[in-house]
Amino acid sequence: MNIQNKTILITGGASGIGLEAAKQFLAAGAKVIITGRNKTKLDEVSKCYPEVTAIQSDAANETDAEALFQQVNALGGIDILYHNAGVGVPPINLGIPNKKHLEGAVYEMEVNYFGVIRLNNLFMDMLKSRPEAAIIHTTSILSMIPSAMEATYSSSKVALAFYTISLRKHLQVLDSSVKVFELLPPLVDTDMVADRDDKKISPQALVNGLLDGIKKDVLIIRVGDSKAVYLMNRLFPKFAYGLVNKKKADRTLLP
Repeated sequence: MNIQNKTILITGGASGIGLEAAKQFLAAGAKVIITGRNKTKLDEVSKCYPEVTAIQSDAANETDAEALFQQVNALGGIDILYHNAGVGVPPINLGIPNKKHLEGAVYEMEVNYFGVIRLNNLFMDMLKSRPEAAIIHTTSILSMIPSAMEATYSSSKVALAFYTISLRKHLQVLDSSVKVFELLPPLVDTDMVADRDDKKISPQALVNGLLDGIKKDVLIIRVGDSKAVYLMNRLFPKFAYGLVNKKKADRTLLP
């Protein structure tokens, strides 16, 4: 897929992976629109990168989503919709009764899954009208193998992965020009996991892999350890589970 002169909307684009993606897509010749909940961070990006259009919007909010569509439409629309926004609640033991189980799961699903579907529904006709367009879903290494202590987050990414497969097939049946890419990151060095000492990949390396995959029309883009874990899970699933769940407390939950 050709990225140059395309307009891309990146959700969660004010920091971390999203901000790195904004930088690299700009360098590749794309026009960039970012969204985020934090106005202060958005304003900082606008100061550093005045060519980026920043719109405050919450991926979990239906009213925000509709307002975002109207603003983007007024700007001339987009060719690529990159769902980068995502949330994860702190690890929790599901075997101990706690009302936060459900609250956390609802929050994760609202952002990581329902928010994606909501924006896809709003922007689909716009994307289908373009000669070449794309949707990028960010799933996870945990959509292949669950984290025992991040069970509901893993589940939200599995839901998104299955939806991705179905959406891609439906668009192919419709002979649509819209391509559906799936990005499967390993653990990425962002603020969300700053307190973890596990092996991490840099946002730069992740986005490098994403752009390389898009340019080559690789629809399922596995970066870093996601490649090895994918193969290992096919051959030795219990061993692969242990690689993802390295802590002793997690390994006791080995199926």
